[in-house]
Amino acid sequence: MTIRESMEQLEKETLSPYACLSVNSRGREKEEAQCDIRPVFQRDRDRILHCKAFRRLKSKTQVFLDPQGDHYRTRMTHTLEVSQNARTIGKALHLNEELIEAVALGHDLGHTPFGHAGERTLNALCSEGFRHNEQSVRIVEKLEKNGEGLNLTWEVRDGIRNHQTSLMPHTLEGKVVRLSDKIAYINHDIDDAIRARVLSEEEIPASIREVLGTTTTRRLDTLIHDIVIQSMNKNDIIMSPDVEQAMADLRAFMFERVYMNKTAKAEEVKAKRLLEFLFEHYMDNFDRLPEKFRRFHEEDHDSKERVVCDYISGMTDEFAYNLFEDYFLPKSWQIY
Repeated sequence: MTIRESMEQLEKETLSPYACLSVNSRGREKEEAQCDIRPVFQRDRDRILHCKAFRRLKSKTQVFLDPQGDHYRTRMTHTLEVSQNARTIGKALHLNEELIEAVALGHDLGHTPFGHAGERTLNALCSEGFRHNEQSVRIVEKLEKNGEGLNLTWEVRDGIRNHQTSLMPHTLEGKVVRLSDKIAYINHDIDDAIRARVLSEEEIPASIREVLGTTTTRRLDTLIHDIVIQSMNKNDIIMSPDVEQAMADLRAFMFERVYMNKTAKAEEVKAKRLLEFLFEHYMDNFDRLPEKFRRFHEEDHDSKERVVCDYISGMTDEFAYNLFEDYFLPKSWQIY
């Protein structure tokens, strides 16, 4: 028996009957030999962790555009907090932590520079539409490794694709990540908003604070415990009605006070125009795209719009700034 097989046997003996076992995976699009040490979901987690798109998350906006301070969240720190919340819930419910972690680490790979402002901009510019969850799947299926993709299992790709509020994953592990994403961003965005003096703890409605708690730590504790208690020994991931409603109310409050706040979002108009300029530039000068992106159009017959979105959405904030400056700002005359 290999190490992998012994680990798969341990899953059968210790995990919940509702957990997704590694041996029961629907598999990969391209068949490949099994690792003798790692079960399939652990391999997926490792592939995501080592891919270029994951590393770029460290320089992509979460909520506040180019904040001046070391402690504001980026898209990567958000991803790590989602993973930690999800693993805590998954371990308590005896679910497959490796599947949970793979989905969590990969769920936002397709996010654009400048956060959701960038996503809205590309969605408006591209006639085929642009959604970061679908782009995350496109990255792991095609764009990574120079067009080879990461060849992840069906369950991981399903969890990545369906992590948004309006969608629902097919595994309990994916459902855990879906809720953990909301828990993470609502709470850490409150923390960042307070740091930015856009919001104060006392401004959060008393009805919400009475249910969830009066600090970020207490709210996280309440939400995570509620999911664990309500979902224990059930084939679903659920919350109690009162806590679920309080979280929905808190999310709505955050949209009103932070996510749509004119002060906090003042620079997003400029970011929108920057991405519009880059999109139009590459549509008019397609040959300026890196060769590996042009091949998706020339060989795979993806539309030019889709390929331009692939390139722009993969940029970090700083890379997009620098390209804009290079293409559209005049340079000083120099004689050498």
